Amino acid sequence: MDLKDLYRDVIVDHNRSPRNFRQIEPPRHDAEGFNPLCGDKLHVYLRLKQGVIEDISFEGSGCAISVASASLMTEALKGKSEAEALTVFERMHGLLAGSDDNIGDPTELGKLAALGGVREYPTRVKCASLCWHTMKSALTGTATATTE
Repeated sequence: MDLKDLYRDVIVDHNRSPRNFRQIEPPRHDAEGFNPLCGDKLHVYLRLKQGVIEDISFEGSGCAISVASASLMTEALKGKSEAEALTVFERMHGLLAGSDDNIGDPTELGKLAALGGVREYPTRVKCASLCWHTMKSALTGTATATTE
């Protein structure tokens, strides 16, 4: 299976059956994300316990790439410390934007590495990165995030 097939399969799976698509009661941190280019809207919820992401979820509407990226993100970040989550954010930003500076070994990203296929479609990079910017806003206490 090549990267394009993996990318397509992962996006389809996580769009059809998004993981952690719900609201956390009560969230400790949350933020709204909006992509004005295509209209994707997401709300990311986080509950931390002693600096570790105990639970993470999202709600909203968006294209397949936006929903799949959020689903993959919630799976990958649950159980990570705030610092680890921000490191993964930086690595994903590099992967999605095509900057190899912060990626490190892409195989360490697990399923998240499949999102690297979005670089083939520059207009969709913001779709894939919306949830990541929204998660960072939730962690840092900023109420909203945008891809602009």
